[in-house]
Amino acid sequence: MLYYDSTYILVLIGVIICSIASARVNRMFNRYSKVYSNQGMTGREAAERILHANGIYDVSVQHVSGKLTDHYDPRNKILRLSDSTYSSTSVAAIGVAAHECGHAVQHQRAYLPLKIRGALVPVVNFGSTISWPMIIIGMFLNGRSAMFLINLGILLFSSALLFQIVTLPVEFNASKRAVKILQSTQILREEEMKGVKKVLKAAALTYVASAVSTILQFLRLLLITANRRDGD
Repeated sequence: MLYYDSTYILVLIGVIICSIASARVNRMFNRYSKVYSNQGMTGREAAERILHANGIYDVSVQHVSGKLTDHYDPRNKILRLSDSTYSSTSVAAIGVAAHECGHAVQHQRAYLPLKIRGALVPVVNFGSTISWPMIIIGMFLNGRSAMFLINLGILLFSSALLFQIVTLPVEFNASKRAVKILQSTQILREEEMKGVKKVLKAAALTYVASAVSTILQFLRLLLITANRRDGD
């Protein structure tokens, strides 16, 4: 039952949802990567202007390799922009850079969901590493010790679900801030903002898809545990 059962359909559904969301964000980003901003400002220049416009001068903007590997590091106060964003003057690049700046603004203003997500990181890292081994070991045991390990594994896995749920308002808020900031600073024209909104919306859907996938995995764990109890 552990290695093959009907609940695998939930995992498959999650994979399909995430694949569709990932394909959409890549399609939108590639589309608007070919639309260059009127001002010719690069992602790095836009990020620095946005940060300074919000009174943030202690966050450095650095380059990181890869595509869409952009992220804000709150511990070191570093905003890292990928190959496809750092030197690009496209509407898509500026939109992504503005989104990451949104996280920096959240950090500066002590945005509560961001603080909660940051506090969950070590718990999630530990839980995601140890949860499944504990569940698998529990499946091969009998009695109270088996159910204790399984239930503890599920509890640890639930931290990943909580992390995904908390991530949603963090990402949505960062995108909302990005749009407002780009409009207020007039880095992009109104017609260019349409492309930014489409890229950011597609990116937001990837976080929704990830959350749904984690919920489905959690549901599968509950079903497996319920079947195990019935079997005992």
